[in-house]
Amino acid sequence: MKKAVLVLVTAVAVIAAALIPSGRPVEAATSGFGSALSAVKQVSWQTNSSVNALAVAGNTVYAGGLFTRIRQPGQPLGQGDAARSYIAAFNRTTGVPTRFAPKLNGPVWSIATSPDGKWVVIGGDFTTVDGVKRSHLAMFSVATGKLVAGWDPVVAYRVSAIAIGGNSVYFGGSFGRVDNTERNNVAAVTLSTGVLLPWDPDADDDVYAIDLSDNGTRVFVGGGFSELKNNDHYALAMVNTTTGDAYTMPAAAAIPEPDLDCQSRVKDIDTLGSKVFVSNAGSGRGCYDGVLAADATSGKLLWQNNCLGATEAIKAIGNWLYKGSHAHDCSRDGGFKDGTGNHHLLVESTTTGKLGPWYPNTDYGGETEVGPLAFASGGNDLWVGGDFTRVNGGAQQGLTRFTNTPGGARPTLPAAPAASSTRAGKATVSFPTVVDADNIALTYTLFRGSTKLASWKRSSYSWVKPAVTTFSDTRLPSGKTVSYRVQVSDGRNVRSGAAVAVKIR
Repeated sequence: MKKAVLVLVTAVAVIAAALIPSGRPVEAATSGFGSALSAVKQVSWQTNSSVNALAVAGNTVYAGGLFTRIRQPGQPLGQGDAARSYIAAFNRTTGVPTRFAPKLNGPVWSIATSPDGKWVVIGGDFTTVDGVKRSHLAMFSVATGKLVAGWDPVVAYRVSAIAIGGNSVYFGGSFGRVDNTERNNVAAVTLSTGVLLPWDPDADDDVYAIDLSDNGTRVFVGGGFSELKNNDHYALAMVNTTTGDAYTMPAAAAIPEPDLDCQSRVKDIDTLGSKVFVSNAGSGRGCYDGVLAADATSGKLLWQNNCLGATEAIKAIGNWLYKGSHAHDCSRDGGFKDGTGNHHLLVESTTTGKLGPWYPNTDYGGETEVGPLAFASGGNDLWVGGDFTRVNGGAQQGLTRFTNTPGGARPTLPAAPAASSTRAGKATVSFPTVVDADNIALTYTLFRGSTKLASWKRSSYSWVKPAVTTFSDTRLPSGKTVSYRVQVSDGRNVRSGAAVAVKIR
């Protein structure tokens, strides 16, 4: 709810049943890719350091973090850049920066926009904005880009998470007081005036994530805490929007309680419709780093996956939950095994949590060594912020975006098939599957010269050993030399491999 208004995604995708979980129909935005988004990186500006927070208001994307400069696409560090002090705004359609350039004296860790798109609230370590005192929390007008005068709650320390609902701004972090009143790590003020509200869940440790249910009746709070109001609530809680009292949330029991070997903290929360999605990062080898889905009213667990590799950011779009992490082992859920590298960008079914057909990638760097740290969407796109310096193998620091622009990634170019003739009038032809960064199911067509022999639908992931298809071509004239080639299609992009010749016995 906090970052986007959902738009409809259309056009049923052709997905292999063996690899896509059962449930309601899987849909894609256009032919050419299997989930709501293409894996092709779209043009956007970059930052000179980490982007920790993102939010969308209309056609504007707000980014906050540790950066102090932004620069043009394709430019190396220090070239084609402009000053931006820990916060910047970009055109959601073009990726070009706007004139929004307030000067902050410290990093931004959280951003939220109001449901009506009129206001943007930021939180972090800063204590001044354009020389005006603002203690870790500030509001701007989206229309003018100006700091809102008089809206100045005094928060004692870092604000790491913000969500806006109705006339309330809910926020969490690492503070102990707001407006000189005790508020431990989570609090709320009015959107209209900034006045402190009585809402006080009283968390005993840091809050990293906060969001409201789409119907506005629940506040979901996540972090590293063990108690709210002196009652046991480890890492995740579902809270009354007025009283701050926690409801029973059975799904929270899916997060293991801390011990000497594992402390798992909630890092992001996103709601869509009747569901709430929660991501975790664990400290300790094999500690819970996964994602769970719960009913946003009852708190009942719907599904949980157990991929290893801290999950810092999630965003639900249509039937898909996009995930930013350094996932390196999803074997517990039928996915890739450890040793296949870090898969920083993935998508999961919102119905079952199983991996889906989208796997662009970034590298990682900075202090977190995760890569993606923040997501935001306008409904038909995904903006990704983090501490990466490369996206899909090309230079791109701190910020990137993906959209539903038709086409998607192209399949890998198929190799020339293997062909042999050991019996009179017969040739045996075989070829392996290839991969596509935003499709699982591809169509393979075998040609003899210009003659189409047969077509097959085959499914593959980049981390699965290629499957081999074998075809017997018969009733061929002995002594004749013929050639074979393979064509691969994802429904929009077509790749044709090299031909191989064989003499028929």
